[in-house]
Amino acid sequence: MNATKRHLIFERLRDAMPAPETELTYDSVFELLIAVILSAQATDVSVNLATRKLYPVANTPAAILALGVDGLTPYIRTIGLYNSKARNIIKTCQALIDRHGGEVPRDRAALEALPGVGRKTANVVLNTAFGEPTIAVDTHVFRVANRTRIAPGKTVREVEDKLVKVVPREFKGSAHHWLILHGRYVCTARKPHCGACPIEDLCEFPDKVDDSEP
Repeated sequence: MNATKRHLIFERLRDAMPAPETELTYDSVFELLIAVILSAQATDVSVNLATRKLYPVANTPAAILALGVDGLTPYIRTIGLYNSKARNIIKTCQALIDRHGGEVPRDRAALEALPGVGRKTANVVLNTAFGEPTIAVDTHVFRVANRTRIAPGKTVREVEDKLVKVVPREFKGSAHHWLILHGRYVCTARKPHCGACPIEDLCEFPDKVDDSEP
């Protein structure tokens, strides 16, 4: 795919979603961090349902640390991998207090040093909370990047590196959100809604689906 086509794709995604945002609910950088940790292999809807009950009770590192694993677990039990996530969150809260004065760091290495925080989570926090031009690659972004041929790759890191390289600078701040929302609602896994896709004519996916028929 050439640079002109990529630019047109992101122009259209911007026209369709001028101000894309994460669908995770949060009111602070710390709340966002915890929500993103919880979102691994879980839906944003399920995470929001859990944090809606958790955050009014505990929404700071000290408050969640005071709950302990046993106190935190009931709030997140409906989320996949909740046992390991509860342990990691408690360790992360302790690390934030011990190393960062209870604040979420704006540094990639410091973020990735937190238990339960990998590259994707760090990218989301850096982009969403701090406005860094990072691009987090989840299953939706990976699928869209490969299907459309915007940035094909065999691994998540390969796709991320290509996106960082080829996405025009003016679009990098919101590229992650556009791609994830496009993958979640239009370029879906089993049956993409090609007929309703704003970039269908630019997409290089060879097996487009004609969903215009009922």
